[in-house]
Amino acid sequence: MASLKDIRLRIDSTKNTQQITKAMKLVSAAKLRKAQHNITNMRPYAVTLKSVIVNIAATQKVSHPLMTKTENTKNVLLVVLTSDRGLCGGFNSGINKFAEKYIVDNKNRLENKLEKIDFIFVGKRGADFFLRKKIKGLESITKLDKDISYELARSVAEKLISHYLTGSYDEIRLIYNEFKSAISQRVVCETLLPLEIEKTSFDGTRFSADIIFDPAPELIIEELLKKSFSLQVYRAMSESVASEHGARMTAMENASNNARDMISKLTLTYNKVRQEKITTELTEIVSGAESLKG
Repeated sequence: MASLKDIRLRIDSTKNTQQITKAMKLVSAAKLRKAQHNITNMRPYAVTLKSVIVNIAATQKVSHPLMTKTENTKNVLLVVLTSDRGLCGGFNSGINKFAEKYIVDNKNRLENKLEKIDFIFVGKRGADFFLRKKIKGLESITKLDKDISYELARSVAEKLISHYLTGSYDEIRLIYNEFKSAISQRVVCETLLPLEIEKTSFDGTRFSADIIFDPAPELIIEELLKKSFSLQVYRAMSESVASEHGARMTAMENASNNARDMISKLTLTYNKVRQEKITTELTEIVSGAESLKG
C-alpha cells in the first residue's frame, strides 16, 4: 500500500491538474462566445449570397466552370479541417476517422472508383495523423485558431479554385466539424466545387427573366462566385474553431469532474491509511506499557 506521503502528493498533483482544467474551460468558454457570435452573424449572409448566385444563374441561363459538374468524378481533393492542439475530446479523431473511411470506401468500391485522392490539411492534428499513415498532403496550414481571418480563407479559396480550373481535380470536398452547440458538433463532408445548383434552395421569389443586369449576369456571377467561395471557406473555418472550443470546454469540464472524484477517493484512502497507522501506533504503545507492567 502507498505511504501517506505518496497519497498526499497524488492529492496535491490532482488538485493542481483540476485548477488547470478549470482555467482551460473558462478560456475556451470565453473564446466560444466570440466564435459563436461570429458564426451567427455569418450564416445568413453566406446562405443568401449562394442563393442569389443560383437564382441569377437559373433565371438568366448563365453557366460557369465552377458550377459545371463532371459526369465521372475520378480525381478528388479533400480539405481536412482539424485543430493544432489536442485536449478537445473526440474533435480531431472524428474528422480523421471520417477522412480515412472515405479513402477506404473509395478504394474498395467496384463502380465509379476514384483514381486519385489528394489532401490539403488545415490544422496540425490532421496532418500528423495522416503522416503516420504515410499520406502527405499537398499543403498544411496551421495556427488556424490564432490567425483565422477572411484574408486567410480567401487565399485558401483562390488556391482551391486554381486547382479546380486547371482540371487537376473533378471535385473538391471539405471535411470539418459543424458547430451545433457547446456539447454537440457534427462531422460534415461538404462539396465545395463544383457549386451544386440543384441542391440550393431559393429564398423568396426568383428573379424575373426580363430584368436587365448591369454589368452582364456573367460578370456578376464571376465576381459573386469568388466572394461566395471565400466566404464558404471562412464559414467552415469559423465553424471548426467554434466546435473546437466547445469540444475543449466539454472535455475540460469532464476532466475537472474526474479530478474531483479522484480527490475524494484519494482523501478517503488517505484517511483510512492514517487511521490504520494511528491505531497500529496506539496498539504498540499499549502493548509496550503492558509488557513493562508484567
